Amino acid sequence: MKGASDQQAESRKDPSPVVSRRLADGTIVELVYEPEELRTALAVWRAGEWNIEQAVDAGAGERLVPFSPNNNLIKNEIVLLPARPEEYGDERALLSEIEEFIHRYVDVRPVFERIASHYVLLTWLYDAFNEMPYLRLRGDWGSGKTRALMTIGSLCYKAFFASGASTISPIFHILNAFGGTLVFDEADFRFSDEKAEIVKILNNGNVRGVPVLRTMINRQREFNPQAFQVFGPKIVASRRSYDDQGLESRFITEEMGGRGLRPDVPINLPPGFREEARRLRNKLLLYRFRRLAEAILDQHLVDPALEPRLNQILLPLLSVVRDPELRDTLRAAARDGQSALVAERGFSTEAQVLEVLAELMGKANGPGVSVGAVARAMIERHGAEYERPISNRWIGSILRKRLNLRAYKTHGVYVVPLTERPGIEHLCARYGVELAGSPVPTGEVGTLKTLQA
Repeated sequence: MKGASDQQAESRKDPSPVVSRRLADGTIVELVYEPEELRTALAVWRAGEWNIEQAVDAGAGERLVPFSPNNNLIKNEIVLLPARPEEYGDERALLSEIEEFIHRYVDVRPVFERIASHYVLLTWLYDAFNEMPYLRLRGDWGSGKTRALMTIGSLCYKAFFASGASTISPIFHILNAFGGTLVFDEADFRFSDEKAEIVKILNNGNVRGVPVLRTMINRQREFNPQAFQVFGPKIVASRRSYDDQGLESRFITEEMGGRGLRPDVPINLPPGFREEARRLRNKLLLYRFRRLAEAILDQHLVDPALEPRLNQILLPLLSVVRDPELRDTLRAAARDGQSALVAERGFSTEAQVLEVLAELMGKANGPGVSVGAVARAMIERHGAEYERPISNRWIGSILRKRLNLRAYKTHGVYVVPLTERPGIEHLCARYGVELAGSPVPTGEVGTLKTLQA
């Protein structure tokens, strides 16, 4: 029991409001909120047991305290928190409860119910990983994507709800201060500046240690850029795909509105929805306490048929999924999406140039293939498809800037050397171009698109 002098010394330590903290001794501290009592506290996990406390000594003169219950984000439940840890039995029972909750309020395919349930688990362990996939609901208005977003998002770790109508600055600040899961509705954006800002969050937010720098001015009106940490799970609802294929590769997507609504799905959410979701968050908090220390990336789950980037994004979710059948479903969907992207690339200008270059490279007797020869073959095959003239300069620019192939000048002519052949073979795989009369494997590069039934 602490003496009076110890209590006085502790009270002199600087109070630090905290949402979540992992201490060096393995202690985990999480902010909890009781809405009926309008009270915040800290749920603390030590040595396999939890307790509710109002302050935690973090060492180095720091005393952790909960955020005020009058904080607008907490009081208005913009950021959703658990109330206290609650027993859930085993992981299978917890997953079953999550799946039943999603099924009760949302009409999605059974396989996506299972994927979404495991994604919920992943959000509560996300800080154990360095990369993170995103979940997306895509469909037109009235397709049920917002309901799915609300239902799945209400179970996620420190879920923060925003929409395309929100200004961007608070989103940066809340993600930086609270972390957790960004749940973003209507992520199609009306204005280019909004799109540019939120795309920065989506592009940087799936890998740890890649903050977004934003211009800030201090009280002395000095230029003082600030790094905002935006890493974490994200669930997005949108009507369309993004133009950037790199961004597209971060999503596991469910297409909404492709069938009639199940008759047992309520049109309006019942009054007990929020309390039901809060009780599940309580159980998920205890799940986090028990599983966080042992959550690791399982490198044995790497799929050699997928390119490294896609494996990097998919592995955290596969490491949480313990059902072999569901793992196979995720891998199959990734391969399908990868093949679709290769086919899509096959219609591009780069693919046409690459096809011509690969054919000429196979017939070359000299040191390489001239850029002029590629341009002439392009005019012969595809000249009618372009309004602009196909010039040597334009073809050279595509080879250098888009395909990253090296060319050098010899006797006044630019030539792609035969030494570039390994790079050309790799590019043929990316673009689905046949090389030496054989179809090129499509298991090189891709994106995880809509999961097939």
